[in-house]
Amino acid sequence: MEQKRMKWIVGFGVLVSALLIFFFLNIGLGSIRIPFGEILSVLGGGEASRSSWNTIILNTRLPQTITALLAGAGLAVGGLQMQTLFRNPLAGPSILGISSGAGLGVAMVILLTGNFLGISISSLGLLGHLTVVSAAFIGAMMILLLIVLFARTLKDNTILLIVGIMVGYAASSIIGVMKFYSPKEDVHAYVIWGLGSFANVSWELLGVMIPVVLIGLIGGLLLVKPLNVLILGESYAENLGVNIQRTRLLILCCTGLLTAVITAFCGPIAFLGLAVPHLTKGLFRTNDQKILMPAVILAGSVLALFCNLIARMPGFDGALPINVVTGMIGAPIVISVIIKRRRLSGLNA
Repeated sequence: MEQKRMKWIVGFGVLVSALLIFFFLNIGLGSIRIPFGEILSVLGGGEASRSSWNTIILNTRLPQTITALLAGAGLAVGGLQMQTLFRNPLAGPSILGISSGAGLGVAMVILLTGNFLGISISSLGLLGHLTVVSAAFIGAMMILLLIVLFARTLKDNTILLIVGIMVGYAASSIIGVMKFYSPKEDVHAYVIWGLGSFANVSWELLGVMIPVVLIGLIGGLLLVKPLNVLILGESYAENLGVNIQRTRLLILCCTGLLTAVITAFCGPIAFLGLAVPHLTKGLFRTNDQKILMPAVILAGSVLALFCNLIARMPGFDGALPINVVTGMIGAPIVISVIIKRRRLSGLNA
């Protein structure tokens, strides 16, 4: 046990070190390289030797870095909760259709305003961006409310999972109809939003995003004990006095809130919530949520910062969409999980 505890301490040390390294790399690297000393000076309240570096750090890279950190942590917590609740290693925070709900809200704003009002949301500047964020959050919360209502009547997690996937498909179908009848400029704007980005969140928007994500993360930490019991099975959990219905609703609300706010501000970020729990379990070799929950918060932040750094590396024309990078990293992880489960099934057969 002592040896395992030492491995966990080392694992957390590695994650914290990686988080600090990627945090400063995200601020210092890009099309313009900023020396480490200048970064420390600006973050400490001083002035950089070049005024343009002050603007780049404080108005562009720092809010983008904080956004990536929060999004990675929130999606990783949501992914761990969904995989534990449904006992499915391929479940992610968007599996219940909440991201599709956000997409539906954005589609209604971007595609319908162009069709019926002749207004391009992208031409409205900050007002247009706020409208898109609000529409995404409202759409996601409406789907979350629908899923919660289903969860109160459906006792079987598998059926609830299927219902969530079907709701997502229905939302995607409605979006497809709107895209078919919309001008190509509006469709292009919607596609760009769907590719995801950490770069569109200003300090004003972070003032909303930070407290909501923190509430979701704290909720995830408070649900560690019932999640640990659910791993043993619902019947066992009930025998220990766990209210399965209430616990399931709390988990869905926590994951739904995190998914809704992150999707609203950053777009539908793929693979982070699906891949990070598996990376963390591989690093810590445990299913104990007391270890995994803080670990996925750190690992999710690290992976999001790494993906954001790759997307902004010098040599790229502007910045790559974040989903391009997360897909390249997350897809091999998901494939390895599928292959590993198939091998285990073959051994048990």
